[in-house]
Amino acid sequence: MTDATQNPFRSGMLMEHPADACVLIIFGGTGDLAQRKLFPSLAHLVREGRLSEQTQFLCVSRKDLDQNAFRDEVLKNARALAPGSIPDEEFASKFANRIFTVTDAAENGKFDKLRWRLGEMAGAGGPKNHLIYLSIPPTGYAPTIAALGAVGLAEPEPGAWSRIIIEKPFGRDYDSAEALNSSAAAVFREDQIYRIDHYLGKETVQNILVLRLANTLFEPIWNHHYVDHVAITASEALGVEERAQYYEESGALRDMIQNHLMQILAMVAMERPASLAAEAIRDEKRKVLESVRPFTEQDVPNVAVRAQYAAGAVAGKAVVGYLDERGIKPNSRTETYAALKLHIDNWRWSGVPFYLRTGKRLAKRVTEVAIVFRKVPHMVFAQSPVDRLEQNVLAIRIQPNEGISLKFEAKLPGHALHVRPVEMDFRYGTSFGGRLSDAYERLLLDAMIGDQTLFARRDSVEEGWRIVQPVLNAWANDKSDPLPQYVAGSWGPSEADVLLAAHNHRWRKL
Repeated sequence: MTDATQNPFRSGMLMEHPADACVLIIFGGTGDLAQRKLFPSLAHLVREGRLSEQTQFLCVSRKDLDQNAFRDEVLKNARALAPGSIPDEEFASKFANRIFTVTDAAENGKFDKLRWRLGEMAGAGGPKNHLIYLSIPPTGYAPTIAALGAVGLAEPEPGAWSRIIIEKPFGRDYDSAEALNSSAAAVFREDQIYRIDHYLGKETVQNILVLRLANTLFEPIWNHHYVDHVAITASEALGVEERAQYYEESGALRDMIQNHLMQILAMVAMERPASLAAEAIRDEKRKVLESVRPFTEQDVPNVAVRAQYAAGAVAGKAVVGYLDERGIKPNSRTETYAALKLHIDNWRWSGVPFYLRTGKRLAKRVTEVAIVFRKVPHMVFAQSPVDRLEQNVLAIRIQPNEGISLKFEAKLPGHALHVRPVEMDFRYGTSFGGRLSDAYERLLLDAMIGDQTLFARRDSVEEGWRIVQPVLNAWANDKSDPLPQYVAGSWGPSEADVLLAAHNHRWRKL
């Protein structure tokens, strides 16, 4: 098999041949992620012929599972949550026959029953390659990995491979992330570990490198000489919904900025890699994170903002405030909004602020990277009745309506010289048509092929935690007044506007 890391820009692009046959071992197969994302993504991959006909899916459960009943549940959920993934009864039967179950709670610290079940499947002609997916609570990562190692599942037979996918969060601070990485490294090699961040599987995130490196137009101006600032936004209209327990322990900074937005920042700001091999790209992303200017706990009020949503209305529907949500402590200090100002101290980005913001119960759901260019250096229209010129903006829309837009100034028709901003839009759906593959489809396929380009490496994960650790410490030690509030359905607290105003910047209206 060709090493995918030597196949330029294979990541996320569908191959003309399927991945190696393997058994995808899913821990937490009855959970929300597996039912809502993993199995529908697998169904699409099977439909499109991207997986070997011998590839099988094995759900590991701590409690007894009836295999036929579990298959029926997977099909029912896939039909409801991903229409089109199960097109007819013939496909449903073939897909269900790939799904197997085993009950193993590893009570003795070993997955003996799982090991036996895999041997039984291999004896019946099943694959000897193993891809293990940890779709379980983070507290279960270390003991599960240790129990896998105890029965040798990290050591494949000659000619076979064994890999493991770990869902975020990768720790809850620097020390716990380092401990988790050490636990994983004690059993699996780094080239076997796939830390998954579904944001990196989205088409537009992958297109960032193509936009820069395949177009003469952009790369020469991708630096501090032309870029005024960069703003990365990930807003959600939803509240905590059924995730109150998780969110109380996480908060917006841990849930979104430390992983998703930090990885996007690295993709935007990285230097041109020596090649498109996975390690070359991941090396450059690490260098960006290492170059982020460090700050202390005393600096936090000047670089970070947090807040909670209060009662308001989203899409015309009244909603309660965070403290009134079911399962939330009445005195909770967990932030539902976080904004961070960072500087990258290297030659390319010297003096350019990078703003990251995320929040729940904001005006709408949107994830965007905005490259805001510097103002025109000389106003040649000063003696003409021209309205104020706006800055050019390259906006990369990650979700929804994936695409790219460029805002620039143009003259309005007519005798008088009036200038207005206009936008050129590229939309994936309009330009290419067809169905956009889900991020999990790409990432599952990449893991089966052995391409780690879109997965986080240990060093970049730990660098991400290093960057935000002073903020976590400062917020944990701050027992002062209640957190700032913002009205649900707005774009966040006024304190976030002040954060940008210090540089005479403002958030984009999305």
